[in-house]
Amino acid sequence: MSLRVLIVPDKFKGTLTARAAAEAIATGWMAARPMDDLEMVPMSDGGDGFGAIMAELLGAEERTVETEDAAHRPLKATWWFDPASGRAIVESASVVGLAQLPPGRFHPFELDTIGLAAVFRSALDAGASEILVGIGGSATNDAGFGLARGLGWEFCDASERPIEKWIQLDRLHHWFPPSELPSCPVTVAVDVDNPLLGAQGCSRVYGPQKGLRAEQAPMAENALRRLAELAAAERGFDLASEPGAGAAGGLGFGLRVFLGATLESGFGIFCRQANLEERIATADLVITGEGAIDRQTYMGKGTGQVAQLCQRHGVRCIGLAGMTEGMQVGAGQQRLFHLVAGMSPTLTSPVEAKSKPSLWLGRLAEKVGREFLG
Repeated sequence: MSLRVLIVPDKFKGTLTARAAAEAIATGWMAARPMDDLEMVPMSDGGDGFGAIMAELLGAEERTVETEDAAHRPLKATWWFDPASGRAIVESASVVGLAQLPPGRFHPFELDTIGLAAVFRSALDAGASEILVGIGGSATNDAGFGLARGLGWEFCDASERPIEKWIQLDRLHHWFPPSELPSCPVTVAVDVDNPLLGAQGCSRVYGPQKGLRAEQAPMAENALRRLAELAAAERGFDLASEPGAGAAGGLGFGLRVFLGATLESGFGIFCRQANLEERIATADLVITGEGAIDRQTYMGKGTGQVAQLCQRHGVRCIGLAGMTEGMQVGAGQQRLFHLVAGMSPTLTSPVEAKSKPSLWLGRLAEKVGREFLG
């Protein structure tokens, strides 16, 4: 019996884009079940690949602008624009993302988000009436300080000396906004709901992934806390505690403070624009996946949310991954998937899976397709 199969993978971080993953899964599945009707909907929750995926969904065209990466090296950045609707799409990972930098070469104290300013200016100059920005995958921990400086904000200490590095924000006394503030509405796609500060804040939770050592976390916290204190004094409420303020090294907070942005779930935005729930409801089977399906899958990651939607509509869901952890079939109420399978160690080694991800993901999909009972 033929099945209507919806393929909704996220990126396999560092190896495959969501689009490439979808194509590999489709190729393997069709080798096993050529009678099935396949539909591919690559997914993003706001991180790497967000721009291209949303541009395809919204019909936006590619634009480029000369700017710089998080380490201030020259970069030609891509963004997307739909002149008919006036909607611009920005992906911060393509400008100040961790994947843009050589591993271990730069310390977070040296990095900032100033390169995003040129992208925002380019969108505004093109006539954007709305900007949608995905902020996952950043290399930075500056809470949008660099972006603000690039847009004309000035930061000073008590002696009127300018503050030019975010780690010096513990000396912040006041700031001056630019003479003209952008009035374009900005919607931010966040992939986590962490606050800016504290044990669950960006410095302590995500800083280590970017090279921030444990003993340096208090310095980072002090700098961002002072920025948050001044923002609270000016706005009259605490933006730093909002869910998503700590996303992308505090960029969620910075966009709220300096551009008046609205924070939304990146998966929620994707889901809405792709009509994902309606597509799931009419499918016989959904295949999702990402680099690792593990305990975090249950904590808001896109693959887990796809599985939750499938559960809501009574549609079976298969999860494919590079590696799996703690996802054995029969895991009680937490089991969201009909089946979970990983390239490693089932088919090959982790090294081989990462070196030829399309090949092994396709073979995994074919194996599951042949064994699947329908």
